[in-house]
Amino acid sequence: MQEILKKVHVHMPFDLLPQYQDAILKEKMNLEIYFSPAVLDNINEEKCRQAAKLVARAGVKVTFHASFMDLRPGALDEKIRRASLDRLKQVFELAPYFHPLRIVCHPSYDDRYYVSCDEMWLDNSAATWGEMIILARDVGTIISLENVYEKEPQILLRLLERLASKYVCFCFDTGHFNVFSRTPLNVWLQVLGQYLGHLHLHDNHGRSDEHLPVGEGKFPFAELFQTLQEMKNKPVITLEAHAQDDLWQSLNNIKKSGFLDNI
Repeated sequence: MQEILKKVHVHMPFDLLPQYQDAILKEKMNLEIYFSPAVLDNINEEKCRQAAKLVARAGVKVTFHASFMDLRPGALDEKIRRASLDRLKQVFELAPYFHPLRIVCHPSYDDRYYVSCDEMWLDNSAATWGEMIILARDVGTIISLENVYEKEPQILLRLLERLASKYVCFCFDTGHFNVFSRTPLNVWLQVLGQYLGHLHLHDNHGRSDEHLPVGEGKFPFAELFQTLQEMKNKPVITLEAHAQDDLWQSLNNIKKSGFLDNI
């Protein structure tokens, strides 16, 4: 199990770090630390120092997951876009404490919401991420833009092409794909494979975002990892388990499957 833990990051809300510090230290878990709006509203320098000290003691790698609820980085309303930008910047301000390899963010495109205004959304989204790229460069990290409600990969491709930065990559979320995509997996990987630098692994039955352990739903993990092997792509991998038992089940299922043997 330790060999698999070395290859993945584990989803961990910032406020739960003290609760799970024994497991983090014992298992040397690489972490993807999630910062909720409530945490960001109450965080202080001392809390960051303590958390960073815990991570340093564990000797593990770190990624971040930025806040996303209610945020619209590509909002057509400039005040909403600026408010979203300000919230995202709060997460980047914490990067010097932890030195994250990646900071996962949601572009938050939804064709049910942005009806017939893709170009405006792209312009405003590119403006937001253009500002964030400067911050990413300054703190030595990479922005991972994650799919959520996108039904097909083209809008994200256009955004990534517009940004054209080594400080931005694509984060492919298996669970979100399984629920919201209307385009086959091989198309997503073909279209966005050159930008793929991060994976979020969790499962579901295609009806809701259940965050089941890997292998407990219907996502085609064997196809995904076979394609990655053929592409010679070795992205950062995060297990997005929302319960401790689900994490261990994911690890057990991955070990049995051998998915990560060549990653």
